[in-house]
Amino acid sequence: MENNNKEYTNGEITVYWQPKKCIHATICYVELIEVFNPRKRPWVSMDGAPTKRIIEIVDKCPTEALTYKWNKDIDGGEKPASLPKNETEAITNPIVRPVEIRVMKDGPIVITGKVRLTDNDGKEYKTYSITSICRCGQSGNLPFCDGTHRKIGFTDNL
Repeated sequence: MENNNKEYTNGEITVYWQPKKCIHATICYVELIEVFNPRKRPWVSMDGAPTKRIIEIVDKCPTEALTYKWNKDIDGGEKPASLPKNETEAITNPIVRPVEIRVMKDGPIVITGKVRLTDNDGKEYKTYSITSICRCGQSGNLPFCDGTHRKIGFTDNL
């Protein structure tokens, strides 16, 4: 792990935070302040919510700055029964989720789900299961958000 990366555990899962990937989309603390509270130190309190809820929020992180692993997997144990037992099962029984588009207050547009993003010339951008689109216009990685909105004090005029 890099020097600034952090790990937090509740005994069932370990949540990993990679600050260099974080664009401060605010999903984590807007939706689960009991666990992700940037005003507290440490800012992640794993006893603030059930494991299932923490996983739901971590899975919404648009840059994968927040990720998790089951501690059983880390220790080499068996996977929990709720997860696919192998890659073939995951491929033959994929989870299909609808596309969701959310405008984050004072932040990016976050798109979850399978999408195809192209420019006017038909050039296709690489997208992920969660993609953050810049709204402030100042990102160094347009059309994607890189967190610059926080540095420049971007606010909604909605």
